Amino acid sequence: MEITCYRDPEIKREKRTLPAATYNLAIQLFARCGAKNLFIPIRSMQYLAIIDREEFVFIDGQRKCWVDIAWQNFHSHERESLDQPIEYEAVYYQEDQTAVMRRLQREFPLALYAMMAKQTPHNPAKIIKFRPKVSTDNA
Repeated sequence: MEITCYRDPEIKREKRTLPAATYNLAIQLFARCGAKNLFIPIRSMQYLAIIDREEFVFIDGQRKCWVDIAWQNFHSHERESLDQPIEYEAVYYQEDQTAVMRRLQREFPLALYAMMAKQTPHNPAKIIKFRPKVSTDNA
C-alpha cells in the first residue's frame, strides 16, 4: 500500500517522552513488517499511524493524506536499558492539537497491542522429541 502524505507548515514543536513499552512494540512490529512503512489503524480515533525508520506520523481520517502530528527524533540510543522511556519531538501541523495528542498517547499503544495480537501465532508450539542415538559399537 502506498500513501502520499502532505504537511502544512509546522506550527509547534515540543519535547516529550514515550513509554518504553510503546516505543519497543512499535519498533518490533515495524521490524517484522519487512516494508519501508508500517500502517497502524487507530480505529477509536479514525486516525492512521504510519511508522518508518525516522518518524511516526498521524493522519486524521477526515483530512486523508495530511499529517496532523509527527513524532520525530527519537533518542533511543541514549537510554541505558530497554525499559527506559524514549525522548522525542512532537511536531504539530494543525492548531489546537493538545486533546488529539492526549488521545494518541492513550490510543496508539492500544492499536499497537491489537496489531500484535493479530500477528501472534495461533497454533501452540510443538516439541519434537528425538530418539537417543543407539550405539552399535559393543567395544
